[in-house]
Amino acid sequence: MLVEFSIVPLGAGSSISDKVSEVLKLVDASGLPYKVNPMGTVVEGEWDAVMRLIKKCHAAIRKHEERVMTRIVIDDRKGRSDMLSSKIRSVEKKIGKTLPR
Repeated sequence: MLVEFSIVPLGAGSSISDKVSEVLKLVDASGLPYKVNPMGTVVEGEWDAVMRLIKKCHAAIRKHEERVMTRIVIDDRKGRSDMLSSKIRSVEKKIGKTLPR
C-alpha cells in the first residue's frame, strides 16, 4: 500500500524544515521505499510497518511541540507492489510524455 503523510507542528513558525528533516531521518532509517514531495512524504509498505513509522514520526515531533497535526492518505490496492513508480509510469504512458519529478 501507499501512504502519503505530512506532519505539521502548529505554532512552530513559518519554517519547519528542521522538523521535516527530523522526520525524514526516521523515514530513511525505516528501510521502507519512499518519495518526498513539497507537501509530504509517500511511503510504500505493509500496513503495520507504515503505521508504526508514522506513529514514530508523529511522536518525535510531539516531544518538542505542544500541538501537532498529522495528515494521512492511504491507497491500499490488493496484489500491487512498486506503486511508487508504477502509478506514475502508467499515467505517463497514457499521456505520452514523461512528467517532471
